[in-house]
Amino acid sequence: MPRKPRFHLPGVPQHVIQRGNNRNYRCTGTLWEGRYKACVIDSDAWLLTCMRYIEMNPVRAGMVLHPGEYRWSSYRVNAYGKDAPVLKPHELYLALGTTRDERLFAYRELFRRCLDENQVHAIREALNQELVLGREDFKDVIARVTRRQVRRGVDGRPRARKALDG
Repeated sequence: MPRKPRFHLPGVPQHVIQRGNNRNYRCTGTLWEGRYKACVIDSDAWLLTCMRYIEMNPVRAGMVLHPGEYRWSSYRVNAYGKDAPVLKPHELYLALGTTRDERLFAYRELFRRCLDENQVHAIREALNQELVLGREDFKDVIARVTRRQVRRGVDGRPRARKALDG
């Protein structure tokens, strides 16, 4: 079965994951486990939620107690202002406050409450099936532009049509 083509829409954010293999350096073989997965994100409705999901992954996995403790997290940049010249803030992050301190505080406040399980499920489903994460009207636009499936299909095989008696 051929692989689905990737979404590529300039200016539209994507959530991308790639699992690594090299836990200790004595291993040989590929660096990455399989092909990366990605989903297009409706930034107005889901970007900050997706950022919270990503930042909390090491906490959910029991690797750290707080997202700021994870070495590869951008939480310290977004919540405490740590310098990271390779990161460029999204305009929705910039809209969290008119000053740097207001944005840092607002970002930390986003983490005071846990993500809803429905949100976590929606993010995982869109990512694992490489679909679109967003509002229905956003999905409709992406479907028209890309001519690709953007929603989850119906489970199971299609029903056979009954033969018409003639």
